[in-house]
Amino acid sequence: MFTPITKKTITTNTRKVLALLSIATASLGFANTANATIVEFQTSQGTFQVNLFDTTTPATVKNFLTYLNDGHYNNSVVHRVVTDFIVQGGGYQFTGTWPLTPLSSNVAVINEPVYSNVKGTIAMAKKGGNIHSATNQWFFNLADNSDNLDRQNGGFTVFGQVIGDGMLVVAKIAQLKLCTYGDLEGIPMVMADEQKCTDMVAPGMENFVVIEHVTIIDNSEVTDSDLIPVKNTLINADSGGSITWLSLVMLALVSTKKRFIR
Repeated sequence: MFTPITKKTITTNTRKVLALLSIATASLGFANTANATIVEFQTSQGTFQVNLFDTTTPATVKNFLTYLNDGHYNNSVVHRVVTDFIVQGGGYQFTGTWPLTPLSSNVAVINEPVYSNVKGTIAMAKKGGNIHSATNQWFFNLADNSDNLDRQNGGFTVFGQVIGDGMLVVAKIAQLKLCTYGDLEGIPMVMADEQKCTDMVAPGMENFVVIEHVTIIDNSEVTDSDLIPVKNTLINADSGGSITWLSLVMLALVSTKKRFIR
């Protein structure tokens, strides 16, 4: 049950929020040292590049680059495709037999729903009903999913976009045959036209879409200057949007205070 908000409450809360935002924004500006970065996904189905939004989704980019630098994504597999919706990876690898092996993850990262889930963007996957639950898994938007994903679960953090003709590779992955094993549905599988999912009882590495390497190819500060990402304007249309952003700011502020008080 939502508590009714009166005009007086709004006025009082607005003052508090503005004051907190002022303090937190200054702290975030001091703490944020990330640069705009271009990374390259080298997959068994082709290579493509993604420009990350370091300056506007710094926590998410830092989280992604931590996994990247640890080699976490190397030799992982794309484990989920939903036709005309998303291509998802980052959380599983194939170790020779079914089922796919889940990759261990770090602590969850704060949600940063700045940009819209339009076609060609990469966003963080997370648990249902848990706004700040993104860890190692990401997905590429195959279509304009803004009306769904910009509102759902506090908004899904878009932290980069595919550049050049990279979406041709992502689309190629999405067009593969999709199989189900255990709890995972929509696993893209490389197989002959006459083969069926039932023939994949003992698949090989060649039957999966393998993320061979994810590497940084440009870490300059201005790599996103030619990009015009679409802002998420729907998050505040739902109740809780402002609260989500306030919690984001406060968590960042607390994190910054801990970092410099110690």
